[in-house]
Amino acid sequence: MTEYMIRPIRAHEWREIRALRLKALKDETAPLAFVESYEEGVAQPDVFWQGRAQGSSSDAGPQAGACQFVAIADDGTWVGTSVALIEKAGEQDFEGKTIDRSGGHVVGVFLQPEHRGKGVIASLLDATLDWMRQRKFTRARLYVHADNIRARRAYEKAGFTATGRSFHGSLGLEIEMARAL
Repeated sequence: MTEYMIRPIRAHEWREIRALRLKALKDETAPLAFVESYEEGVAQPDVFWQGRAQGSSSDAGPQAGACQFVAIADDGTWVGTSVALIEKAGEQDFEGKTIDRSGGHVVGVFLQPEHRGKGVIASLLDATLDWMRQRKFTRARLYVHADNIRARRAYEKAGFTATGRSFHGSLGLEIEMARAL
């Protein structure tokens, strides 16, 4: 049985972050889950990936606005990821919507298909939510595409429920889900 380590990324691991993100963008559900395409991701220069890793790494410090977690299999393979973003009331989210309540926002969740069904997503989400709790947030939210049933089930297992709010974004109908921390 494969063992997995879940931990925050480090700034120098930008190449691994890039490789995992590009795998995610090739996944069959990528058009429902990510706002960028594989072609857009692969075209990004190294400095983009370095900045992304730096800003969401354990090296970013306690004032970081994000933290990316990674699941690493016991053979050293990076197999999954989840990102926690800090949202502040009154600011705009990634879809340009005004944030009505400060809290955490879960984005960028991905797990390679051969590692699904083993509790890894739950562990990634637990780490992501724990990071939010450490910042004294009381609520986490996320958006999931209406047709991404597998992701919706995973989020429901992690305690997220539909809030009744939805919108038509760049990917189509997105459902907001939230949970108390």
